[in-house]
Amino acid sequence: MIYVVLAFLAISLLLYVLLAGADFGAGIIELFSSKENQAINKKTVYQVMGPVWEANHIWIIILIVILWIAFPHYYNILVLALHIPLTLVLLGITLRGVAFVFRYYDAYKDSSQILYDWMFKTSSLVTPIFLGLTMGGVVSGDIINPSQMENHSFLEVYVHSWFNVFSILTGFFYAALCAFLASVFLIGEVDDTSKSMYMRKASIATIVVVSLGFITLAYGYLSGIAFVVDFIGNIWSISAIIVSGILLFPLWKSIKSGRRIISRALAGIQIFFILFAATITHFPNILFTTTGSISIYEQPVPDSVMNVLGISLLVGGVLIIPGLFHLLKSFKLIKLLER
Repeated sequence: MIYVVLAFLAISLLLYVLLAGADFGAGIIELFSSKENQAINKKTVYQVMGPVWEANHIWIIILIVILWIAFPHYYNILVLALHIPLTLVLLGITLRGVAFVFRYYDAYKDSSQILYDWMFKTSSLVTPIFLGLTMGGVVSGDIINPSQMENHSFLEVYVHSWFNVFSILTGFFYAALCAFLASVFLIGEVDDTSKSMYMRKASIATIVVVSLGFITLAYGYLSGIAFVVDFIGNIWSISAIIVSGILLFPLWKSIKSGRRIISRALAGIQIFFILFAATITHFPNILFTTTGSISIYEQPVPDSVMNVLGISLLVGGVLIIPGLFHLLKSFKLIKLLER
């Protein structure tokens, strides 16, 4: 049953990176656009995100619950060492949600809309950066093992573990990835006059993602970060990254030919290969501390707990996934047929 739980954990991570990533990316695109293009993006975001924007965060909730119940040792280390960036992520999600609601549903439009616009745009950028900082902290090797926390200062335990060059680069890489996803996903939601704007944004985001990815890996390798050194030396990880890069060519071909479903599918497959490359190198040792990596199987919960969780996830999946599919289909965000 543990493999069922791990499968749901991986699927939740993938869907959150994809759907919430595109969600955040829409705000990032708006932040780095002219006033004219901001108006276009704002209208498009209302049309696409408005009805379903809350549904994206169900995946991170499932991910956290799985870690909390099935892998408490991992969960304990993460929430202790990385509670500052995780709290800022929660704050960013909350502020972004508040800003989105008031700037979209507020019946009275006044100067406060300027504040809501800036809250939405800045939180859309800051939140994925701190998500990336958290991920960078997980693999950077600077997390202090809880058993040794009393021998270190506050900064060493709660700040240096995530506030370092590698984690910062990872944070900006994920923010750029969000902008890339949003630009690709939104191309199919606008008319031909606005499509060129999103294609241009997608081109810029692609260049930034590739550049930051190379810089992040190069810095990690030169700094001797174990995760990156092993990542570069792993044939599966490198192969996955190469495949993800090759998929850029059919992706751009499908974008130019106006094939929305194929474009989104190819972008999603690219993200899958990136996440696969990041996890396959050291799985199940995907948490790095100053004393070495820790296996996700370490200090497992009793089989009875794992079995109940696995069954609950299977039953919940049967109930939730069709409903979510119907929600997206109802608002024409999923089209089974394409001319």
